[in-house]
Amino acid sequence: MGAKDLKTRLGILLHKPELGHRIGTSSKLQLGSRRRDSSREVLEWRESFDQLLKSKSGVTAFHTFLKTEFSEENLDFWLACEDFKKTRSKTKLASKANRIFEEFVQSEAPREVNIDHETREITRKNLSGATSACFNEAQAKTRTLMEKDSYPRFLKSASYQDMTKQATSRGISKRSHT
Repeated sequence: MGAKDLKTRLGILLHKPELGHRIGTSSKLQLGSRRRDSSREVLEWRESFDQLLKSKSGVTAFHTFLKTEFSEENLDFWLACEDFKKTRSKTKLASKANRIFEEFVQSEAPREVNIDHETREITRKNLSGATSACFNEAQAKTRTLMEKDSYPRFLKSASYQDMTKQATSRGISKRSHT
């Protein structure tokens, strides 16, 4: 698999609108023009879960992997909380908080995340005075679950292994041509 294949694979992931991030044409062009940076970025994802979450293409690749395991709701919840924290309007804060709670946190929610009853109740109580921090505990528990469970499986997955082989071989071929 050549550099073009990796670019195509990442490009396909970046064009999927259902994947948490809205990645536009400028990001796609940037990825094509900064191949060396994207190779380094792919390799950095294995350094820490934070490195993966800081990268838009990393989040997209991780989300695609989670979909294969039918567990993307954890990342979707984490991303919804990150977006929620940026909300400044009190009215929007309350409506977004209720929507996130109903979609991810309440018992039997359509995309219920795996958190304990106590955290679920704390989060429910936090909704009465919705602040940008009302999901912090639930978000932290979900993040820890992904970091300890899903992230190691992602790093061992065939798709990530293919990406790292590509990135590594691209780095070697660049060095041999200089």
